[in-house]
Amino acid sequence: MTKETTPTTKVTSTLTVIPAHAVNIPMFQLLKEDGTVHKGAVLPEVSKELALKMFSTMQFIRLLDERMFAAQRQGRISFYLSSLGEEAASIGSAAAIEFEDMIMSQYREQGALAFRGFTVEDFMNQLFSNERDLGKGRQMPVHYGSAALNFMTISSPLGTQIPQAAGYAYGQKLEGNKNCTLVYFGEGAASEGDFHAGLNMAAVFKAPVIFFCRNNGYAISTPANEQYAGDGIAPRATGYGMKAIRVDGNDIFAVYKATQEARRIALEVGEPVLIEAMSYRMAGHSTSDDPSGYRTKEEEQQWHNKDPMLRFQKWLVAKGWMTEELAAEQMEAHKKAVLEELKKAETIPAPHVDEIITDVYDTPTDLQKEQLAALKEHIRKYPEAYPATAAGVK
Repeated sequence: MTKETTPTTKVTSTLTVIPAHAVNIPMFQLLKEDGTVHKGAVLPEVSKELALKMFSTMQFIRLLDERMFAAQRQGRISFYLSSLGEEAASIGSAAAIEFEDMIMSQYREQGALAFRGFTVEDFMNQLFSNERDLGKGRQMPVHYGSAALNFMTISSPLGTQIPQAAGYAYGQKLEGNKNCTLVYFGEGAASEGDFHAGLNMAAVFKAPVIFFCRNNGYAISTPANEQYAGDGIAPRATGYGMKAIRVDGNDIFAVYKATQEARRIALEVGEPVLIEAMSYRMAGHSTSDDPSGYRTKEEEQQWHNKDPMLRFQKWLVAKGWMTEELAAEQMEAHKKAVLEELKKAETIPAPHVDEIITDVYDTPTDLQKEQLAALKEHIRKYPEAYPATAAGVK
């Protein structure tokens, strides 16, 4: 007897055309833009300690972005990506999962990494690619990673991490370790083939993965209305037989609660979930981008009025857990720490050139050794083109 392998389809003699927007998902919001709670809304259970940690992390990332953007303009680092306006999405979601859960990031989730415990010194060492950088200077700035913090190293190509997350989460399921994987990406990356492959694999194998899409309005210079005709990214989940949530990405409590529920579904129900966090990229795409070429100051100002950090701060002040004066003092302390570590990190030498071939294979191959020798000879031949220290080459 042959086992049925396809879903049972209802038969009808009436031609049915499904409307283009048959699925229209509402946006979940708890905190209004003025920092007050919607009438009848129930906030998630968040202790004072956790709330203040989330707020302090938001402040730190805001200062880090501001200072490192300036450092790039001064020629001190080569590249930077800011998360201005999107801090609540990464920090609120990271706070809602367990430390043992794996995080796979795109390149605007420095808030999630900071919440996990990546220090200002760790950030600076990576950004300056010095010998204390965990990645040994091999990555572009902002391509962080930390095995100790269960944060997979960031890849530059869009969407790379999405099928990786599906596979990693399936491995977690097979091992039965009761953990999930949280993977971040933007709505622009949702146009990549890896997005569809990753979601389909996760849905078929029922992998415990949370797909977290930051819909910030632009894929570099391409606005959302030129990227897709449907109702955003969340409805795509239903096409793959997956649950979906749309949340206000500038509301840290809504993000926290939505991610908590997504994790519950991933582990207790055993199914993946797609979260679409609606936000706005208040900064340029990167330090290589000038947003004035494709959007107006008026548009940007409308979203500055929805600033997630100020919204959260207003709630904290009203709650009595924060004051305007204390918030300002904390910002100044973060600024001081960032500037101090920046000055230290840029004086630390680059990794030794021999590090280029370590960690690739257990033992460097003969070909790698030949290539390293050729590189050293090249550096010796053109010393004027390389730093005086030449990364250990004499």
